[in-house]
Amino acid sequence: MFKDLDPLLHSQLRLAVISILIGSEEADFVFIREKTNATAGNLSVQIEKLREAGYISVEKSFRGKMPRTTCRITPAGISAFEKYVAALNSYLRPK
Repeated sequence: MFKDLDPLLHSQLRLAVISILIGSEEADFVFIREKTNATAGNLSVQIEKLREAGYISVEKSFRGKMPRTTCRITPAGISAFEKYVAALNSYLRPK
């Protein structure tokens, strides 16, 4: 009756990161940290989990002398998010 929820996206911070990227396709680490109020260390760990799952890609570069980490949602991440939302809807509207 109820669909399984993706445990990777069921984490509040990882879901927040994916939600930010769904709306903008890409965002840098500082922007995501500010929007989520996460600590840099925790956010780094959660971004790495999403990257390992193939839900996001991560590019490290420099802007001048400052390091910059940019995250982009992948097609797999979009699909996982859509399935997660559909699964949540099955809880809201059980058949």
